[in-house]
Amino acid sequence: MMDEQQRQFVLSLLAYAVQRGVSAERLCHLSGIDLEALKKINNTTISAKQSADLWKNASHLCDDPLFGLHFGESLQLAALGAVGEIIKSSETVGEAVRIAASFTPAVTNLFIMDVKRRQKSFSIQLIPTSFNQDDFVARQIADLLMVFAVHEMNGFVLQKIHPETVEYPYKLSNIKEYERVLRCKPVTKKSNYTLEFSNRYWDEPILTANYEVQQLLLQKVSQSSTEGTPASIAFQVKIMDYLMKNSYLGILSLEDVAGNFNMSPRSLQRRLQEESVTFQQLADSVRKSLAIHYLESGKHQIKEISAILGYNELSAFSRAFKRWTGKAPQKYQG
Repeated sequence: MMDEQQRQFVLSLLAYAVQRGVSAERLCHLSGIDLEALKKINNTTISAKQSADLWKNASHLCDDPLFGLHFGESLQLAALGAVGEIIKSSETVGEAVRIAASFTPAVTNLFIMDVKRRQKSFSIQLIPTSFNQDDFVARQIADLLMVFAVHEMNGFVLQKIHPETVEYPYKLSNIKEYERVLRCKPVTKKSNYTLEFSNRYWDEPILTANYEVQQLLLQKVSQSSTEGTPASIAFQVKIMDYLMKNSYLGILSLEDVAGNFNMSPRSLQRRLQEESVTFQQLADSVRKSLAIHYLESGKHQIKEISAILGYNELSAFSRAFKRWTGKAPQKYQG
């Protein structure tokens, strides 16, 4: 029987595939998985073959050889139901990273995640249990875990962190996409899957307010399924949902969203133009929704909200907010 975190992980994978335009029913059918049973708590099991088939079919149907990398980029601990345990058990990034590493078995039994602290840096390393490094599924899962570690480091301190080094035990294809997602150019080093970060992050206090917002956003996205959406706006709804789901770390760039959907920025803009909307309009809509939520919560200063939403200057945020609502942020907050 699957435990709840494993079930949530599989459901998250299916949700991401749906966001990429794949039918969950078809994906499960091809992988020999009972979708209805999966939706019910403690009511199904998934064999190793079914899991492998799920990964292979998801990558094929999404036409994305880097499906694991892109899925990891979109995945959050909140989606796995793991945030509460981390917040309850840790106060600093170092403690949170160690606890997050313990959730690796919820994703796979092909790796364990080891965290080591040194004098000037700390590392997160994937240690294979037993598998062939040429195995497609193992490589997909390795990609997912590597980018997931970077992504959650960002969430702990509410900023985009750049690893100092990224190591893989084999030569990577599409190195530029790995560099975009991991924010560091990977190097090939025998037997190593390693992320190394500056030690200055280790004792940083973890921020929890962003996870509260993330939970709200995840609920909002789950309520706005593209099922039944008119074909004339279907693509913009997918992009809007992706922006909303990941906006607890700030608003993603056109390049980041296009890369995650395995398409060029120009192609994404063209698809949106066919639905009479621009990427900037969607991004502004998410910014407005987030700005109002942050202000109404009363937990953040206006300057902090401005920075979270990606504005370099407070005056630019104030002008944008007044354009959206007709009021200055200070008056709206009051």
